Amino acid sequence: MTSAEGTIVKGVGGNYYISAGDRIIECSARGRLRRELAPTVGDRVSINIGRDGTGSIEKILPRRNCLIRPSVANIDILLVVCAAASPEPDLGLLDKLLAIAACKDIEGVVCVNKTDLVSDAGSITDVYRRAGYRTLTACAKTGEGLDEICGLIKGKTVAFAGLSGVGKSSLLSLVTGRSLEVGDVSRIERGRHTTRHVELISAHGGYVLDTPGFSRLEVEGIKAQELRLLFPEMKKMEGQCRFRGCTHTAEPDCAVISAVEKGEIAASRYDSYKEMYGVLKGIKEWEEKK
Repeated sequence: MTSAEGTIVKGVGGNYYISAGDRIIECSARGRLRRELAPTVGDRVSINIGRDGTGSIEKILPRRNCLIRPSVANIDILLVVCAAASPEPDLGLLDKLLAIAACKDIEGVVCVNKTDLVSDAGSITDVYRRAGYRTLTACAKTGEGLDEICGLIKGKTVAFAGLSGVGKSSLLSLVTGRSLEVGDVSRIERGRHTTRHVELISAHGGYVLDTPGFSRLEVEGIKAQELRLLFPEMKKMEGQCRFRGCTHTAEPDCAVISAVEKGEIAASRYDSYKEMYGVLKGIKEWEEKK
């Protein structure tokens, strides 16, 4: 029996597939381990390998971050994809995903896809570039942005997020060289869900995450009073309001509200903040601990 370390790239029916060096090893997890901390895709693990080539997970190494829905660990970058058109950009969802990424210490990067459908995608990218995010434009049909996306992946684990129909699967197919299922956009401007399980795919010296659940991520673990720190354009204004711990919602002499009125902070971003704050403020402490 030999030992090794690797990364869980897929889990199916209680079996885990570990990338270790240049091979994939099918492993089970010890019962004690499953009870204490269930292995999840993205985990770095220590394994023992038997003579038959299969193995067992002995230890889960410390996680940098972990999401519950979908269950995945150790993400470096959340590439939030929205369509320039068809479907219309859902900036509220985009802002929610970026806030969740910040809460989990994951870098959020904005990708505006389907640029062939509009004359100029700058109105969206400008909002997020000014807010402090890395942004890029892409088009699966023309190949625009693919080199930049591949550059993001090197040495990293990159998760693609966004509504179905925005072109995530098309971009992933080009980036990975694998033919992934792609759903057409329906009449009501929503794509059909096409991806059915969580899997890390090796590409360009790193991993990309193909998952069905990111558009349904919830604001788990975020407290209302901490939300302002997850919006970079607001975080940099800490201490500039009249009141310490200003919620930036209705207080007098609020630097953030003033910045919105002056056009220094995008109104769409501020609207998303207020909507999220209202939801989080309504969550009681006992509900957060469930």
